[in-house]
Amino acid sequence: MSKAKKTQVGVLISGRGSNMQALIEAAKAPDYPAEIALVISNRPKAKGIEFAKENNIPVQIIDHKSFETRDEFDKALNEALAKANIELLCNAGFKRLLGKEFVEKWRNKQLNIHPSLLPAFKGLNTHERALDTDVKIAGCTVHFVRFEMDEGPIVAQAAVPVLQGDTPETLGDRVLKAEHQIYPEALRKVASGEVKIAGERLVETSNQSEQEPLFSPPLEKNQAETP
Repeated sequence: MSKAKKTQVGVLISGRGSNMQALIEAAKAPDYPAEIALVISNRPKAKGIEFAKENNIPVQIIDHKSFETRDEFDKALNEALAKANIELLCNAGFKRLLGKEFVEKWRNKQLNIHPSLLPAFKGLNTHERALDTDVKIAGCTVHFVRFEMDEGPIVAQAAVPVLQGDTPETLGDRVLKAEHQIYPEALRKVASGEVKIAGERLVETSNQSEQEPLFSPPLEKNQAETP
């Protein structure tokens, strides 16, 4: 009996690639529907390169500084992905804005993870901004990529409490742990076909179950149990 074909996934990194590591570890499971087939870094000294090589993942360095224009860089990126027969693309701490033509070519086939509960706090310095606005719940979002920054249909989100005395670093660490859980699950759903895009909306084909809400600050025990 032949094994089911796994979706061939490329991962784009610029640094340590901690989310890339989470995806690689998840993909080691025999029943995981995706295979990490290529890691591309736009920075030759990115720390994530070593981890990918240690796990026998093909790595290609496409240094954006070697290209005069964004279009030339995007073209080289596309050529590398096509040569490796990549079907689905995951941004994992990739610090380059991609051109509109590239994004449209990979429309509904490219995922990104952002360290906030989108549409809140798009862009940079998400944890600092969350603390400045005194929100009580922060988190992260996996979404399909669109040309506009941090836009696109949302696949999955994870929420974490903002604690008294949090700094951007402590909050960021807590959110990062959630990222490492939610990104592999989001990729699993997309690769397995459990989620589809209809227009600009995500459609779940699997059954969803109601979960307990996250309260921050937590409710007193008697409040939490009130029907």
